[in-house]
Amino acid sequence: MTRIAPAPPKTSWLPMVSLFLAQVLMSFNVAALPISLGGIVSEFGVPPTVASTTIVMYGLAVAALVMTGAKLGQRVGWVLIFRIVIALFAGSAVMMLLAPTVWWAIAGQAVAGAAAAIIVPSIVALIAENYRGPQQATAIGAIGSARAISGVSAFLIGGTLGTLVGWRPMFFIVLGIAVVVFGLSFTLRGDRGDASIRIDLVASLLIGAAIVLLTLGFNNLNSWGALAPTPTAPFTVLGLSPAPVFIVLGIILGQAFFLWTRKRMADGKVPLIDLSVLGSSRERAAVYAMFIVVALEACVNFTIPLYIQIVQGRTPFDTSLAMMPFNLTVFITATLVVRFYKRYPPRTIGVFGFILTTAALVWLSVVVTNNWETVPTIAGLIVFGIGQGALVTLVFNVLVTAAPAELAGDVGSLRGTTQNLASAVGTALAGALLVSLLALNVGRAVVEHPELPPSLVAQVPMDDVNFISNDDLRTVLEDSTDATPEQVDAAVTVNEESRLSTLKLGLLILAAISALAILPASRLPQYRPHEIPDPSPSGGSE
Repeated sequence: MTRIAPAPPKTSWLPMVSLFLAQVLMSFNVAALPISLGGIVSEFGVPPTVASTTIVMYGLAVAALVMTGAKLGQRVGWVLIFRIVIALFAGSAVMMLLAPTVWWAIAGQAVAGAAAAIIVPSIVALIAENYRGPQQATAIGAIGSARAISGVSAFLIGGTLGTLVGWRPMFFIVLGIAVVVFGLSFTLRGDRGDASIRIDLVASLLIGAAIVLLTLGFNNLNSWGALAPTPTAPFTVLGLSPAPVFIVLGIILGQAFFLWTRKRMADGKVPLIDLSVLGSSRERAAVYAMFIVVALEACVNFTIPLYIQIVQGRTPFDTSLAMMPFNLTVFITATLVVRFYKRYPPRTIGVFGFILTTAALVWLSVVVTNNWETVPTIAGLIVFGIGQGALVTLVFNVLVTAAPAELAGDVGSLRGTTQNLASAVGTALAGALLVSLLALNVGRAVVEHPELPPSLVAQVPMDDVNFISNDDLRTVLEDSTDATPEQVDAAVTVNEESRLSTLKLGLLILAAISALAILPASRLPQYRPHEIPDPSPSGGSE
């Protein structure tokens, strides 16, 4: 049964300002992290993979705690808990500003992630409470555009500050936004919460442990070993690397969470998340599509700064310029895609969006060079941004409109878990994939190159590599080995060619993943706004 109801009365957009800036706060923080990688690596003297742990830790904390955070928000009241966690986010910015070591920065992002775990469902719940119909779709589009505009501003402002001053001043901006959001939060309509709500601690522990194990497993596939343990693995499990063991255990605990939650719902008890938000193939398809598109975005946001700052040795401002076409396109598309909802159903937009991202990644794998500012590369990033912006807003809108308002917090926690787990896994897999491919390419090239004898390879184990700029490699070879100038040039050539072939192959693998996502996108709903099934219990279904 479908409903054709009169348009709901319009309400003030003032409450939306606070929610919009809260999304900007989180997104600016996340977007600032890739820009900070070069500065963190340089200041603390750590490898890029350690610096990128700040990104992974943030996503890990959000994904592990967001379901518990949603229930806590329902119990305490969304506005009160919103103010508390905004203050906590401000504290995380202070930790970043004062961090004496990289581990303080990682801890700061863990605190930020814990705060965001409640901010994410708060935004969704407060949107559902204040807006209906076209206004709700516009509000959701605004949240999507907030993520994108934060990326644009973070790369512009952060790139400039990172080049002229350093990476820390970006977190002064994060702190300032948090203070503004806290002040504007007093314009939000208050609620009392429901003290009778009990948090399912068993489910909270199961899903939290599952996500921690999955993220740690994926993040350390390269450093600990994909199967056999490496010397850096903290321990072994029956002769295996702990990374794949963590992944398997995470999957088992995730399945245990769903079994426990279904049993609790069958017994009439309040679950940590109401699984009815995944009650049909349409909602499940939206979640699968959201996971893939966010993971792809994380891969791109990790890969480009890695190549520009670490490989090419260029400035954060150069990174901001390279990322500008992508982030600006995502912002514009996320804002304008709601205009197409009246003409095209979600399924059509979703399938077309993944076709665009797939084509863009294939195109980039063909045309990309070590210079990101070429016109063909910029064109590929723009096309990828169009597909990305349309998909992020679309799948979020499908989930919100499919659930009744009282389950908005559950939808928010599902969105937060999916997006942040996807971001953490995407970043981790991008690093592991690129380093693994690079090691294979360099190892083969070293063996085949006539000017690199085994005696030189023994002095610098080039088959055990990470991403390094040509200048740094040349310095190591000249200062620490007896390599001749010709051998140094040959090694630098191997490094440069191997990196580029690694990048091209990595982009092709991402394109294959994007192409596979067309399948869940083909399961998205076919309805248009005036045909949306009533999500209330008495409203029936499509």
